[in-house]
Amino acid sequence: MKGIIFTEFLELVETKFGLEVVDAIIEESAVESGGIYTSVGTYEFSEMVQLLSRLSEKVNTPVGDLLYVFGLYLFNSLGKAHPEVIRAYSDPIELLDSIEDHIHVHVKKLYPDAELPTFKILNKSDHSITMVYSSSRGLYRLAHGLIHKTFEHFNGSATITYELLKPDGTEVKFDIIQDE
Repeated sequence: MKGIIFTEFLELVETKFGLEVVDAIIEESAVESGGIYTSVGTYEFSEMVQLLSRLSEKVNTPVGDLLYVFGLYLFNSLGKAHPEVIRAYSDPIELLDSIEDHIHVHVKKLYPDAELPTFKILNKSDHSITMVYSSSRGLYRLAHGLIHKTFEHFNGSATITYELLKPDGTEVKFDIIQDE
C-alpha cells in the first residue's frame, strides 16, 4: 500500500484524536515499519489493518466508520496534491465515471506499483451512476467516503447506497443518485 495513504491516515488521526492517539496506535500495533512512513514509500497492507484496528479499539468506533471518515478526509488531501485531476471535471458524475480511464491512469503514472481498486460502471445518466467496486482489500467504506466528498466538492449531494456482492466487502455495488 502506498505511503501517502499511511501519512494521510496518521494526519487524520492526529487532527481528530491527537498526537497521543497516533503514538499509541503505532506502539500498540508493533508494525514492521515502526510507524515511520513516507508518502512515496510502499508498505504492507497488514500495517494499515493493524493501525485501523487499534484506532477502532482506542476511540470505540467501528473500522468501517473510520474508513468512511478517512475517505472524506482523503478526497481533500488528494485534491490538494493533484488539483489538475479534479479541475478536469465540472460534475461529480463525470468524475466518478472517469475513475478507471483517467484518475487511476494518472495515479499509475505517479505510482506504477500502486494496487488500486477497480470501478466498473454498470449504468450512468446525467444524475445517477451505478458502479461496482472491486478490491481484495475490501476498503469499500473508504470509497464510500471519497464518493460522498466528490459531491460536496461540486457543491452538491447524493443519495449513496451500497450492496455487498461478496460478504467480505471485496465486491460492492454502489447506487448513486444526485440530489436535485
